[in-house]
Amino acid sequence: MNGVRHFLLALQFFTRVPVTGPLAGWVGFSPAMLRASAAHFPGVGWLVGAAGAGVLWLAQAGLPGLAGALVAAALSTIATVLMTGAFHEDGLADVADGLGGSADRSRALEIMKDSRIGAFGAIALALALGLKVALLATLVGQGASTAAMALVSAHVLSRLAPLFLIRWLPYVGDENAASKSKPLADAIGNGALMVGVAWSIPAAALLVWSHGALHGLAAFLLCALAATCMARLLMRRLQGFTGDGLGATQQVCELAIYLALAWQA
Repeated sequence: MNGVRHFLLALQFFTRVPVTGPLAGWVGFSPAMLRASAAHFPGVGWLVGAAGAGVLWLAQAGLPGLAGALVAAALSTIATVLMTGAFHEDGLADVADGLGGSADRSRALEIMKDSRIGAFGAIALALALGLKVALLATLVGQGASTAAMALVSAHVLSRLAPLFLIRWLPYVGDENAASKSKPLADAIGNGALMVGVAWSIPAAALLVWSHGALHGLAAFLLCALAATCMARLLMRRLQGFTGDGLGATQQVCELAIYLALAWQA
């Protein structure tokens, strides 16, 4: 039953899905539980991806043509952003603001903690959301079913990548601040990482089944490359990861998967 509790805590932490009342009391909370719940981050991706895929499917059915595909992709993106409370998009904007200029490590960390968005953050958000909508619309043009399955798989697999950062990189957030990611300061173990992998294997299989082995492999490799680049960037500039860095990694990896699937060799 601990696995169920950890999953529900992850759902509560990483989305705006309400876990309240007696259920919240049964789930409970502690920093150790929250750290354990990180293993179920890809499991949360199944629900977020399914919600986005459902909106995409329904919208494209009544909106024909390229314009319809773009609107369906935009509505799907809005649905996932609302479901997560722009949790990961906020991380992307903060990382872009902190690392976009030439600030040193301490100044970059200060900028990333600032709730205000700067020019680099605004540009990164606009480009990321615009690219996401364009790539999803391209996938809709290849078939609504394949696009929906790609969306679900991308949300799951892109949430596996941050677990590797938590496992192997040091945490460099402010230990004294009321950061939501502070319980993740201690690295997760191999067992927790394997739970995340177990959530992700069906998503990888779905990707191969819907898009073929070649595109599935390309998506996985490009996602891994994006995660590696993010890890190297965070280590080079910050000497470790922050909560914002995890959110930015999820966003970059999600885009990498869509790009690989939309690319026509």
